[in-house]
Parts: sequence; structure tokens; C-alpha cells
Amino acid sequence: MDGKKSSLMVLSDHYLTFVKDQTEGIAPEFERVDVCVCHNTLAEIADYLPVQRLKPFRLRSILDLSHLPENIFVHPCNLPYLPLDLMKKSLGDRLFRAVDDLIQKKQIECDLIHAHFLWPNGYAGALLKEKYGIPLVVTAHGYDIYDLPFRDQEWRDRIVRTLEAADAIITVSRKNEECIRSLGITKQVHVIPNGFRSDLFYPRDQAECRRTLGLPPDRKILLAVGNLVEVKGHRYLVEAMAEVVKERQDVLCVIVGSGPLRGRLERQVRALGLEEHVRFVGGKPHEEIPIWMNACDVFVLPSLNEGNPTVMFECLGCGRPFVGSDVGGVREIIISNDYGLVCSSSSSRELAEKIIFTLDRSWKPQSIIKYSNQFSGQIISQKIINIYHGSIRRNIDMFE
Repeated sequence: MDGKKSSLMVLSDHYLTFVKDQTEGIAPEFERVDVCVCHNTLAEIADYLPVQRLKPFRLRSILDLSHLPENIFVHPCNLPYLPLDLMKKSLGDRLFRAVDDLIQKKQIECDLIHAHFLWPNGYAGALLKEKYGIPLVVTAHGYDIYDLPFRDQEWRDRIVRTLEAADAIITVSRKNEECIRSLGITKQVHVIPNGFRSDLFYPRDQAECRRTLGLPPDRKILLAVGNLVEVKGHRYLVEAMAEVVKERQDVLCVIVGSGPLRGRLERQVRALGLEEHVRFVGGKPHEEIPIWMNACDVFVLPSLNEGNPTVMFECLGCGRPFVGSDVGGVREIIISNDYGLVCSSSSSRELAEKIIFTLDRSWKPQSIIKYSNQFSGQIISQKIINIYHGSIRRNIDMFE
């Protein structure tokens, strides 16, 4: 930005993947970036207890502090609460107090707040704006806009208050924008997907990637990447595989991810006799995911709900066709059969049909890669910086 560089505060539930990538893409425009991460230990424990049977467990990581630029400072805010609606509704005020204390204690000065997820981060951001007069940008990603405000009137009021307080609203899909409009919000909404890191997700030699990962060179490989939780829809993918192998026996479905449903999904695989066709490999570092994507023939995302999944853009960046559920902004991106196929969510039969069709088709990786370029992190970051310029300039003279 021109002139004096300013300070940015980012509020988020985590500092991983799209939040980390986007923040670090924007960071050179600022003198300092403080990232406050709302961390709920108790909710993570509750997620894992059914699987771990009260044994020691490994909490999900919410931070990736590798290769952290010198001007980014990450502050975990541990606010434990049970995953109950009543306790969740207090979280916005608690996060505001925690961040306010942090600002006072560390004497943090910021010229702009960008809150990822309307709850609790956007709500806390609205309270910080009210106290300090700091301009606020919010990004509505997924459940925070398609679910929470439609649970009851109290949730609706909180989300609407957050949106009305924002100086600029970003969301990741047109479908999310429709949810925002249904709440009576009339101000401008910027639709910008999360994008992907083109320096990580680019085409690599498939045979070499398979050798690196110990995957068979002579099989058609499907890849799914995501936490093993209900909303990701893995059980429908397993059911679909039972149909796929009836048509061709050379298919191997590799599932990357960890989570509380792994035991149940493994039992489902055994019950369907799919041990030779479905493989769980656990969670992997983000930097390793491009190798898995380049090793596969087709990427599959059977989710029951999404905002606009980052893995979709990452697979396109690697030149791989996408097969996924018609949720969130998926259909807004997979606009042509040249890039992949979209099916109904929770329909294992339709998912199987799309997978078989995709495996039988000859694809043009270069066309997929060319299409994906518009979603690169550099382009997405610049769009957000432009919003900072255009929307925030009306409130303060920070960019002069």
C-alpha cells in the first residue's frame, strides 16, 4: 500500500491453510499483523472421547507457525467451553474480553480488524470496533452463515448485528451471499473464494509421487482429503466404492485425514469387503498434500456441507479433475465438465456413477490448470487488499 504501512489484527478459529495462506499473502502490505486465535480445548476433547475411550488423546492442531513472517505475531486465546448452544452463545463476549485484555497488556495498536467466521470472531470484532473505532472486515465462510443465524432468533440477532457493524463483508460463495441477503442485509457483499497456494499446488510427475508415497503405479487412484467427521460425508464415499468396484477392480480410494469417525469408517470398509480398495492413511502435513494430489487420478469430496472448499482449488491447481457434492460454492467453481463433475450430497449411488464416468474419461490437465490460475493466492490476496483500500478508506485515512 502507498505511504505509511499500518497494522492489521486478524481474528480466527485457527491459523491453518486458507487463513494462514491469506494472512501471509496480505502481510507485506502491513507493518505488523497480530493474529488472535480462539482456541476451544474442551470441544476438541469432546470430539475425540468416543473414539479414544478416555485414553490419552492428541488434540487437533489449530496453529501452523512454520515459516512465520517476521511481522506476524500469533496469540492463541484459550476459551474452553462445552459444545452446547448455551455456552457457545457466550463465546463472542468472552473472546472480546480476551482480545481486549491482550490489546491492553501488549499495547497492541491496529488500524484494521479482519475477522474470519462471523461467530465468535466477527461478533468480537464488532465489539472491538465499537470500543476502539477500528474499521472491521468480516469473512463469512460456512456454517457461520448457512447454519447459525437460522437456528433461533437469538443467533440471528447476533449474526445480523455482526454483519451490520462490518465496514466490508466478504463471503466465499454466491450461495453464502444468498444467506446473508435473506437476513435483510442490503450493503455490498464481496464474493471471494479462499483460493490456493500455487507455489505448493502445481503439477508434478505422477509416477514419482506414487513412488514417494508407496502407492501402486498400476491402479486408478481416488483421493479424498478432510477430517473424519460427519459433515465430510466419507461414509457415502465408502458406500460408493462398493458400487465402483463392481465396474472395475483396479481402483484404490485413498483417504487422507484424521478424526473421531475413523474407527466407524474402517468397520464399514470391512463390512463391505473393501479392504483392498479403500485405504486410510491418517492426517498429513499441509506441505505433503500436493504430493498426494499429484499421485491421484481423481479428487473426490463427498461433503454434506461446505462454504467453498479450499481442497477443490488445490486439486484443480494440480491439474486433477474434481468430483464432489453440490454443496456451498462447489457448482459455482465446477462450471464445466472439463474440470470435474458435481453430484447430489448424501447420494452414494450418484457419487459412484460420477466417479466411474470420471475414471473412464480422458482429461486435459493443462486446461484445468489454466482455469485454476484465477484462484491463486496472489490474485485472491490482491482482491482483499483492494477491499481494504476501497471500503476502509471511507472510515480512516490509513492508506494515504
